[in-house]
Amino acid sequence: MPQIELDHGDLEVRFPHADAVEQDEEWCEIEEDGEVRRVRFHDYDEIYSVPGLYERIFYDALKCCSPQAVIGLLAEQLRAGELLRAFDVGAGNGMAAEQLDGIGTDLIVGADIIPEAAMAAERDRPGLYEAYHVVDLTDIPPDVKRELQGYNFNCLVTVAALGFGDIPPEAFASAYNFVEDGGWLAFNIKSRFLNGEDETGFSKLIRRMLADGTLEHCAEREYRHRLSISGEPLNYVAIVARKRGPVRL
Repeated sequence: MPQIELDHGDLEVRFPHADAVEQDEEWCEIEEDGEVRRVRFHDYDEIYSVPGLYERIFYDALKCCSPQAVIGLLAEQLRAGELLRAFDVGAGNGMAAEQLDGIGTDLIVGADIIPEAAMAAERDRPGLYEAYHVVDLTDIPPDVKRELQGYNFNCLVTVAALGFGDIPPEAFASAYNFVEDGGWLAFNIKSRFLNGEDETGFSKLIRRMLADGTLEHCAEREYRHRLSISGEPLNYVAIVARKRGPVRL
């Protein structure tokens, strides 16, 4: 990909010429008020701290469409008039919640591990969430656990947060167990993370859940998640499934 410059007032974003950078090592330079710094794409705290930077990098320049792809596939599976009470995990600044709201979701609760994500969601998309918890899902305080149980979620959504260590399998399992049996699960994952050759923890967990019937596969669709900084397509799979029982690690 040729060097891209996104110039928005006092903020300029530049992408490097890069041919062989792993997805979780990609970066850009941002120049703000004359100061230049390098930001890795997985440094979410830095990105969310700058209003609009997340959208400028991933949606304007790299053409990410995952919230639309995942929630769109979920919407295709719903019965007419079915109301969702959704738990949005790895919620970031509310891109997936915006799509959930667009399909008429009755209630959305967000969770992310970094406070900058909650701050950005309130700043960029106020009013979307019934509540938003900054929480480590592997170590949930008792009062937060009681609150999450009280929502009786029938849907778990996680978009662009699985497969690179952003959400560990233990955290995913914890979130999944807050969803009532028969509830929906909608997520995306890089294509190679679900084939039999990949042995990362999340990949093995999902394959086990599908094999033992804990998770019932309903639909999937491969699509271009976004472009890499070298201009190559990064293909993901959107998956919609139903919970058929609790998961144990």
